[in-house]
Amino acid sequence: MQSILVKKLDYAGNELWCYEGYVCERSTTFVKLEARFNRSDLPFHEILLKNNDRFVEIFYTNKWYNIFEIHDRDDDELKGWYCNIGFPAQMEDGVLSYRDLALDLLVYPDGRQLILDEDEFDVLPLDSTLRIKARQALEELQILFQDLKNEGSNKVL
Repeated sequence: MQSILVKKLDYAGNELWCYEGYVCERSTTFVKLEARFNRSDLPFHEILLKNNDRFVEIFYTNKWYNIFEIHDRDDDELKGWYCNIGFPAQMEDGVLSYRDLALDLLVYPDGRQLILDEDEFDVLPLDSTLRIKARQALEELQILFQDLKNEGSNKVL
């Protein structure tokens, strides 16, 4: 698999986090990759994120979000999905980057949804057009996961 460097940027374009992933699939509108959680174990809203948990991530060049499917490092059990609201992903010279808009959606395997960091989103210096795009992206994700729950499926990626 092809290695790729992923850079999470803040709204202003400053690097927040950088890690390596491996491309599983690619098209003109998305990149799907696999990466490993590279931080210490971290309790996070009823989920224990463990160092080396497997993340299957999809970044879109035409959507205002990305989706991380989280699997346990020990038994590969699905822990949930973490969705970042942000500018569409950019690919350049083997580096995938995305500018995060702070607003996130956490979805549990049972379908429960938790919106995160609205307070951080609210204080970003965004114009009304960007705020609308971000809220529309959040709504699109909520509908996607609600439809999956209604279908009794957890196949997102």
